Amino acid sequence: MSAHMDQLIAQFESFRSKIRQAEADFAGVGEMQERIAEIESTATSPDGTVTVVAGAGGTVTDLRLTPGALRQDAGQLSATIMSTMRQAVAGAVRRQAGIVDDAFGDTFGVNTSEQVRQAQAEAFGTPEEEPASQQQSPRQEPPSTRRSGPADDDNDDYFDQGSILR
Repeated sequence: MSAHMDQLIAQFESFRSKIRQAEADFAGVGEMQERIAEIESTATSPDGTVTVVAGAGGTVTDLRLTPGALRQDAGQLSATIMSTMRQAVAGAVRRQAGIVDDAFGDTFGVNTSEQVRQAQAEAFGTPEEEPASQQQSPRQEPPSTRRSGPADDDNDDYFDQGSILR
């Protein structure tokens, strides 16, 4: 009976060790959620007439137009708003992926940031590498390299699918 009891104790200790490891792995969840809730990515159009702010999950939280924006024709203004919105949303999603990677990247062996950059590159035709200016200056996005004319691609429904980090 003693050998059986020793075996049960060893199994229990192994189980407790796994519980402690899981607790350690997930200890940062609360902090991660707080950091994600504070995400803010601001993008301004190259001509300075449109500014968009996006938060966690790519949710647009603000849209500001200058008087100059209202002097543009409807098609040009629409294209400028959409391009600027894509920049702000993409920046917010990249930051969210970075926060998830900081918290869980080693635990699960997944590089969420890389997956987001690849998806954005495919969807928007943008470079996969995030410019250093975006990494160091969280509230500013570089001007869009997309043309300012109406979009004729089929990627306008990209964000209708909601956050990719659910």
